[in-house]
Parts: sequence; structure tokens; C-alpha cells
Amino acid sequence: MFGRPTEIPTVAQALPGRDQAMRFDPVHLVLGTSMVEPFPEDCDQIVLGLGCFWGAERLFWNLPGVHTTAVGYAAGHTPNPTYQEVCTGMTGHNEVVLVVYRRQQIELDALLTVFWESHDPTQGMRQGNDQGTQYRSGIYYHDDAQRVIAEQSMQRYRQKLEAAGFAPITTEILPAGPFYYAEDYHQQYLEKNPAGYCGLRGTGVSC
Repeated sequence: MFGRPTEIPTVAQALPGRDQAMRFDPVHLVLGTSMVEPFPEDCDQIVLGLGCFWGAERLFWNLPGVHTTAVGYAAGHTPNPTYQEVCTGMTGHNEVVLVVYRRQQIELDALLTVFWESHDPTQGMRQGNDQGTQYRSGIYYHDDAQRVIAEQSMQRYRQKLEAAGFAPITTEILPAGPFYYAEDYHQQYLEKNPAGYCGLRGTGVSC
């Protein structure tokens, strides 16, 4: 049940999932904002995968200009997966953070700086001791403007990492497909459990 495949399954291989969406409290425990649409008109959203989503979410809810955050599953095949199913590696999903931000208060480049500097985007299907396809590095964009910014930021950071002797970046940059909210206990996990696990480790290379 808790194996760690290193390849994403095909649609035919993936677990079947279910029609019912996850039930959770939609109010952000820290920010007091709604984690579900509709979001304010002056907000954009981006979905980011950088390892275990507990610590990743906390990085972004602390940034000025961020309206709300939520953790969930993206870039996979199984509809409405559970955490246990994602951990098998047989849904294809990544553990991700939905970041909803006010475009006039914080730019996407600033969010991506936090993204790049907070994990090692060269490790493939892992982050440190966390191994499996759910821990891969990923940016999931909502429009072409975001795609261009993401690709340009990756190119800049690739040059910095290569100069520091790191392997090539393995981050996937893909259109944002369905975002499935994680179970309620995962949302703002480190606020609920201040001593909880956070395995995020950057490379030490600045953007």
C-alpha cells in the first residue's frame, strides 16, 4: 500500500478514485480566508509542488499579498484521491500547494523565488528522505503568461545551480489540471501541529 514507485502510472494503471469530492473546512486556519472559489477578482492562482506539502504551504501563507493557500493533489489521473492512495504512487498525483495571490501586491516571480530556494529541484522523484512520485518538483500554471514567467525563472535558476555544481533541474512545468483538496487534517498542518514534520531543504543557491 505504501510503496514508492519512481514512475508515474498510465491512466489505465491508475487507481479508479471516486466521484465524491473531499470534505473539509474551507476557512483557512491562519488567514481566515476561503480556500475555495470564487476568489477575489484581483487574485491569480498558481499550483506548486516542492516536496511534502505541510511545510510548503506554511512558506506561502506567510508571504504578504497571499490571499489564501490550500494543500492538495494535482498532475495525476485518479479523481478525488485520498492521501493513502496518493502514497501508493498509483494515482500519479503530486503533493502540491494552491497559492492564491493578489497580483498587485506580490508578483509571480517573487512566489517562484520562494519555490526555487526552498527545495532541491534536481532530485527527480524525491525530496531528501521523502521518496516517490508525489514529491516531485512541479509548477502548474493557469495561462500562457504564467507559463512564460515560470520557464524564464527556471532557466535563470538552472544557470545558478549549474554554476554551483548541481545536476540539471527536473521540475515539470505543466498546465494546471484538476486540483483535488487534501483531507482536512492536512490543511495548515503545521499551524495545527507546530512540532510536526517539515522535510523541506533548499540547495543554498540563491535566485
